[in-house]
Amino acid sequence: MRICVAGAYGAFGIKHLDALSAIKGVEVTSVMGPTREKIDALAAERGIGHAATELDECLARDDVDAVVLATPTQMHAEQAIACMTAGKPALVEIPMADSLADSERVVNVQKQTGVLCMAGQVRRFNPSHQWIHDRIAAGELKVQQMDVQTYFFRRSNTNAKGEPRSWTDHLLWHHACHTVDLFQYQTGETVSDCHGLQGPVHPELGIAMDMSIGMKTPAGAICTLSLSFNNDGPFGTVFRYICDNGTYIARYDDLFDGYENPIDLSDVAVSSNGIELIDREFISAIETGREPNASVAQVLPAMRTLDRIERQLA
Repeated sequence: MRICVAGAYGAFGIKHLDALSAIKGVEVTSVMGPTREKIDALAAERGIGHAATELDECLARDDVDAVVLATPTQMHAEQAIACMTAGKPALVEIPMADSLADSERVVNVQKQTGVLCMAGQVRRFNPSHQWIHDRIAAGELKVQQMDVQTYFFRRSNTNAKGEPRSWTDHLLWHHACHTVDLFQYQTGETVSDCHGLQGPVHPELGIAMDMSIGMKTPAGAICTLSLSFNNDGPFGTVFRYICDNGTYIARYDDLFDGYENPIDLSDVAVSSNGIELIDREFISAIETGREPNASVAQVLPAMRTLDRIERQLA
């Protein structure tokens, strides 16, 4: 499997390059980034044969079988459509788009072309959340409440590496997208009731820096999500699952019980790295010709919920 990674020298582009290097039978043959000097340097450092500043150049190559899009959010929909139109399966980093209309366009093109397209909903693949999902599927757990905190300190336009960013991140369409999809995935239901509150809009970034979201499923499970770009402290997301049979705290790929005792996840998956696991699912689905977990069609209900919240905020 020969892969192109677009947005390769960004924070998550690097994560995907590292993850793909751990998967047998996979080779990154092409990388794309907007700055010639940076992308050439990365290709040389990683021993990758082709580098480009335009995605179309990568899609035209015979040695590119599929594409990982780790590019700015605002490019995701158009680039995913370009990949599918070129016959190249695509894994689109979260979110697949920053609007419901663009999300629906992506799903429609996937249905029309039949080319695989997967959304980067990595929370479905983190071993911590997989452990919870497996026990829900086995009838051992039922989610009663999820309490989630997503906190960053981003009063300037920087990425996860602390470097200047050319585009503006978004609490709702990016960071809330993780939790909205995960809540619906873990409960097996589409949210029936949702609401949101947001704080003042940043005068320069043009986005709300604080947000609170509440959701409820038809069966009665609830989720409370707090998000902030104003939190001066450790950044990231903490998920608390309050279930009918125990409480569990997930921090990315690690899981603890309600008393902070670690839970052994060594038998959950072949890797403890959620990014590697989502890349493995992408490649496996291409090889076997099946719909992947987190296909764009499966994730569309989460985008509809985000749209409902955005319209209420407006």
